[in-house]
Amino acid sequence: MDDIHIVNALIVNEGSQMQGHLAIKAGRIRSISSDLPNAESKQIIDARGAWVIPGLIDDQVHFREPGFPKKGTIYQESRAAVAGGITSYMEMPNTKPPTLDAEQLEYKHQIAARDSAANYSFYLGASNDNIEHIKRVDGKRVPGVKVFMGSSTGNMRVSEPEVLEQIFKHSPLLVATHCEDDDMIHQNLQLHLAEYGEDIPPAYHPVIRSREACLKSSSLAVELAKRHDADLHILHITTADELELFQPGDIDGKKITSEACVHHLFFDESSYGQLGHQIKCNPAIKADLDRKAIVEAVNEDRIDIIATDHAPHEFLSKQLPYTQAPAGLPLAQHSLPILLELVHRGEMALETVVEKTSHAVARRFDVIDRGYLREDYWADIVICKIDDETSEESANLLYSRCGWSPFEEIAFSGKIEDTLISGSHAYHNGKVIDGVRGRALDFNR
Repeated sequence: MDDIHIVNALIVNEGSQMQGHLAIKAGRIRSISSDLPNAESKQIIDARGAWVIPGLIDDQVHFREPGFPKKGTIYQESRAAVAGGITSYMEMPNTKPPTLDAEQLEYKHQIAARDSAANYSFYLGASNDNIEHIKRVDGKRVPGVKVFMGSSTGNMRVSEPEVLEQIFKHSPLLVATHCEDDDMIHQNLQLHLAEYGEDIPPAYHPVIRSREACLKSSSLAVELAKRHDADLHILHITTADELELFQPGDIDGKKITSEACVHHLFFDESSYGQLGHQIKCNPAIKADLDRKAIVEAVNEDRIDIIATDHAPHEFLSKQLPYTQAPAGLPLAQHSLPILLELVHRGEMALETVVEKTSHAVARRFDVIDRGYLREDYWADIVICKIDDETSEESANLLYSRCGWSPFEEIAFSGKIEDTLISGSHAYHNGKVIDGVRGRALDFNR
């Protein structure tokens, strides 16, 4: 007997759509067929009128644990993730203490095994003095090495040329970079402080954290990767200027890849007037021409992956003056609804969304048995639809620890009905289901 039959589904997978049925047994997909499954089932889900897609694999989240429990925890942020259609995530190392060695990686794995509603993995962070840990990193458990080439604090901001050379030369894994030039940003900030004091209007954030600062740092990362034949993945591209650094085409065979984030695909600089520091993030949301160029780059396979950069902060801290308001916003719960809205607008095909959020992530990071709807793969599945009338999806309970969202006043057209993690219902009918736990991601290296 199968555990679940999903019937009458419009299955969107590997660049095409088909009407069909899925059978799930022992956490994995037993069959995908245009014919009804040839066995009885404990549960039948009638997905008529909905799409069935592979769960999203988010390659960039900040769940804040350990160190910042008022901002977020793995337990709460992973629940927000499954509510947003994310079934697996790769979490960043700028926690407290930072994730700079095998001991801290193991500590996070222990927390996630106990608390995470979604499948999980954790980057090893690069610092100014942990090159030996980078050389010894376990590629079967770790997605990559994260380098903050700007916009971080303490030992995690890596800007010394000699250190960067060593990281790109010796990292056995993909190097994922945050690219902004801090010297240029500091100069811009001083000019605006002189004019406005600490209470700089939010609309100047993309001027301070400028396109020139992004391009200079991204260009350096590409140069280093080519010099050392390194695998490079540049996170959260925000400018049209940077796009020339990347080649269009299938992700397979690329050694230099790039990522766009959902908020940079959705918002532009006109949104600062209403939302202010709620959408302050690094790198900054920029002009509408940049947003449109990034969407086009996704569609032409110049940008390879879509992620969130989910980074929650307490609401009151986001109301502080510019120099004190932290950068980052909660995004995981609205990740797929944002992308379905772009589909609804005609800016992106659903097949492209699936490719950039699931298939391409699995291939770039060598994820084993996830990221596709395939027989014998883990049943990480999302059932979603776009209603004829806009739904109030954003009005539902917010699961992120911070308790707020810049999307609270937005009615999305897309709706998530079910999220399955390894064949178990983690989200259904607007509610996260308690008790479901994800598994550690495995990498084929």
